Amino acid sequence: MRFIGPPLVYSFSEYYGFDEEKSLKAVEKYRERFSAVGLFENKVYDGIYDALQKLVDSGHILVLATSKPKVFADRIMTKYRFRPYFKLVCGSELDGTRNDKNEVIEYAIKTLDCPRDKVIMVGDRKHDIIGAQKCGITSCGVRFGYAEEGELEAAGADFIADTISEMTDILMQK
Repeated sequence: MRFIGPPLVYSFSEYYGFDEEKSLKAVEKYRERFSAVGLFENKVYDGIYDALQKLVDSGHILVLATSKPKVFADRIMTKYRFRPYFKLVCGSELDGTRNDKNEVIEYAIKTLDCPRDKVIMVGDRKHDIIGAQKCGITSCGVRFGYAEEGELEAAGADFIADTISEMTDILMQK
């Protein structure tokens, strides 16, 4: 679970002590399998499509801001029928451009020219919360993802939701 959330190059360095060159080679090997099989080893949370539709129907503009390479995010969004709900999909590039969460968030904000006080980052790892803080926007941590116990609180999430329903209620107030 440690590898879910942060850019892989950082995880290989932090958890295995790889230098930059070895970390980049490990990412390359990881992507060989991920691009063919791993990107579809996901499950859709019950109730998420209804929540997304409710948000869109109420006028919210949804954007995916992921550290995952955009090329993979696009394929996942299409496979699981998420794309119609999202105005924009932002991610890193295979060359490492926009590798940090705050870079992805900044790119999304600038692309859509959004006022920061209208933006809320929803995420299930501390990197999402830290990225939001670096960008000066509100954050909502969700416990139904991959965060370890207390991770979202320690990162300083503005809101925390235990369920999709709670998350939706928080977002509907924004």
